[in-house]
Amino acid sequence: MGEEKEVMSHVISNPFFEVKVPETLHQIGQDSWFQVGLVLTTTVNCAYALGYAGTIMVPLGWIGGVTGMVWSTIISLYASTLMAKIHQYGEKRHIRYRDLAGFMYGYRAYVIVWGLQYANLFLINIGFIILGGQALKAFYVLFREDHEMKLPYFIIIAGLACVLFAVSVPHLSALGVWMAVSTFLSIVYFSIAFALCLKDGINAPPRDYSIPGSSSSRAFTTIGAAASLVFVYNTGMIPEIQATVRAPVVDNMLKALYFQFTIGVVPVHAVTYMGYWAYGSKSSSYLLYNVSGPVWLRGLANIAAFFQSIITLHIFASPTYEYLDTKYRISGSVLAFRNLSFRTVVRGGYLAITIFLSALLPFLGDFMSFTGAISTIPLTFILPNHMYIVAMRKQISSLQKSWHWFNILFFSCIAVAALVASVRLIAMDSKTYHAFADL
Repeated sequence: MGEEKEVMSHVISNPFFEVKVPETLHQIGQDSWFQVGLVLTTTVNCAYALGYAGTIMVPLGWIGGVTGMVWSTIISLYASTLMAKIHQYGEKRHIRYRDLAGFMYGYRAYVIVWGLQYANLFLINIGFIILGGQALKAFYVLFREDHEMKLPYFIIIAGLACVLFAVSVPHLSALGVWMAVSTFLSIVYFSIAFALCLKDGINAPPRDYSIPGSSSSRAFTTIGAAASLVFVYNTGMIPEIQATVRAPVVDNMLKALYFQFTIGVVPVHAVTYMGYWAYGSKSSSYLLYNVSGPVWLRGLANIAAFFQSIITLHIFASPTYEYLDTKYRISGSVLAFRNLSFRTVVRGGYLAITIFLSALLPFLGDFMSFTGAISTIPLTFILPNHMYIVAMRKQISSLQKSWHWFNILFFSCIAVAALVASVRLIAMDSKTYHAFADL
């Protein structure tokens, strides 16, 4: 992409705080709203969605599950638009979440948001590698039942594939045609899953839709499912994604968000409800474990889910890659030896840690709840509402401020409750499954 640029740092112009913000070496402001909409839609329609029948609908049932999915769609769109509207707060474009937090609140908030966001993205990446391994294992057992290959082996293979992709694609805007590939892969596994669930549901006897577990355990699983609902539609990196869209940045980002939350959410809702209708309380955390049908069709769905997970992981890992590339001044030709070797060693090292932890504790549903509790809820609902109050304090009424404060308090309570429930779930699964378990 031309000659290497010098990394510069500047002090943000807020008169009350001083935070050094480095200029990025990644591509900024070049993508159409449609490409950004595809990026957002890819994060929603990732293969994680094949687990929502088991991780959301089973603990909540028909009424709670459908209501929760619809409510989460609406409130997630609302919170995302709040973040999009303050992208240029203070007449400055904030290309990172932490930059915006630092501009508004100072250095301490800059560091806290940085930590929260990177913990969020790291845990999401762990989930994607586990998911890729599960999809690959599901493909394998369709053709061989010798059980010689365990889940940790497939997780390692999935992780290595992610490393190759990370080395090949330098930044978020460079995904380009891969967005079309990702969309096609999503259509493949969603279509197959929907059709096979429909077939199984028609041919199956009456299903049990009761919520499993005792009263006390149901309370915890309900809270955990609520945290998973938050995870469904949100990335925790709206500013980083908005940084790639061309001007006018607010209008174009709003178009991308409306695309995501209208057309983009249809497959998730359809497959989730169809899966739960077909299998009831027996719906698994990976729907393709439930379906029956031609082996080649199920194999195709699993392979599509595997490859789509690789692409989606790259989206969630891109803020980490941007930080490392900017810090070590990695720019210029994608094929330059220094750039290739850096991406291989540094991104490969980051993913190696992710692979190890994925194989060590492959409890996918638990990570969704835990991630939602500690970082997704604060980054997606709590902070955007407070930031909007700060940014628009002179334009909004006292009633509007009260509404935003209500959201802050409500989602803070949800985050605390979800954290307790997710830790309990992880502790229980740690007793049930050993390290490097073959789930």
